[in-house]
Amino acid sequence: MFSGTKLLICAFTNIISTVDGVDDAAFDNLEQEVFELLAEKLSKMPDPDERHAYVEALIKGIAPDTQKKEIDRIIKDSESFSPIDDYINDEDVEDIMINNTSNIFVYKTSAGQSVKVPEMIQSRRELEKFLVKLRMYTTSALPNKKILDGHLPSGSRINSVDSPIGPDITIRNFKRTMLSIIDLVRFGEMSYQMAGRLWLYVDGLKVRPANLVIGGMPASGKTTLLNAMFSFFRSDERIIVIEDTYELNTETQENCVRLETSIDMDLQHLISNAMRMRPDMLIVGEVRGEEAKDMMTAMNIGKICMSTIHASNTRDVITRLENRPMSIEREVIPLIDSIIVVSQVRDRENNQVRKITQVSEISGIETKILLSDLYTYDYKTREGSDILPSITYREILSKVSGFSPADIIAEEQRRAKILEQLERMGIRDIRGINEFCKAYYDNPMRALKKINMEKLGTLY
Repeated sequence: MFSGTKLLICAFTNIISTVDGVDDAAFDNLEQEVFELLAEKLSKMPDPDERHAYVEALIKGIAPDTQKKEIDRIIKDSESFSPIDDYINDEDVEDIMINNTSNIFVYKTSAGQSVKVPEMIQSRRELEKFLVKLRMYTTSALPNKKILDGHLPSGSRINSVDSPIGPDITIRNFKRTMLSIIDLVRFGEMSYQMAGRLWLYVDGLKVRPANLVIGGMPASGKTTLLNAMFSFFRSDERIIVIEDTYELNTETQENCVRLETSIDMDLQHLISNAMRMRPDMLIVGEVRGEEAKDMMTAMNIGKICMSTIHASNTRDVITRLENRPMSIEREVIPLIDSIIVVSQVRDRENNQVRKITQVSEISGIETKILLSDLYTYDYKTREGSDILPSITYREILSKVSGFSPADIIAEEQRRAKILEQLERMGIRDIRGINEFCKAYYDNPMRALKKINMEKLGTLY
């Protein structure tokens, strides 16, 4: 690193490179200093013009005589993540795994597995420079800077942890177009009947949505499913979304607050504070610690909550909730209405696919929490069972809505048929589905007439 600004300016004005019009070493030094000063700054600037202006002002503050083309080059370099740029922008790539200077793997949706790619970061120095660039976009980091967590301008999530042989970096890509509930049906994750059940859970006939927990192992599709269910939210609901790093797409909701944890504010603090923000619904990206108690407290005072949790089946979800570090009292766990588990499984062609593998409702407590399995996936036959009628939640909904259990079952079936019709009409994206749902909540018969389904009749 150069000794001071005057030395750098002298290098820029007196040493002329035959290619760029500036000494390469001096340029590298300037760029390195700029990038280091930008650590954790650019994450707070989602607007590209704002970022560019900030970077340009910083460069001029360090080296006032820097030429415009060098400024533009630094700005461009700050947004380039070679050698993985192509993978960051590839819709088929879910994860990019940079194993220090050893190799790079990507997880491809189409392949259903991780694939080694030819690109790699050649040297420790190059890897450190790459990490400095990533650090500009971090949203939180430990004080020793050994762990980074943040987002790239594309929205992809960064995680990096230092090791004796260099940083190991994982980047989770997010699809530009988020998968909708109809997409998940088309890809075989669930049936339309299941989608109709989820719609009923989320809406609750306008009076009592279900408290939901989505379980699954890492990369099983928990967040994808939760995100797809945003199609069913009502426009009059105030929703508070709390995540460690932004993953959920909330663009369909106007009265929505997105909160992200930091060193100063963990999940527990944010969930507790959210109760002062008049939420109708609280969405927690993932629970794994003591914050689960605060979420259960929110349910206990009548707030509807949805979250994800790492677990392989519905009984495993209960076990995790009851034991440390969550340590939730058994008596309050039945506040959760339904547990949905998603998994990566092998289909008949031996392709790895995501499927809902279990749906259970909590039906009471004896010597342990009682679970009623409404749907299960058979790993041997690779087929799912027919989804059984809701039991406990249906009775709750019948009591608070005034509709009979038979009416509620009929409405669930009606909604499954509606989603099928939307797919036939080419209305498959999250926003399009959400717009229809809002119209359906406002005037069911008028909405049905628009899709030529008025013969289905309406519940209300």
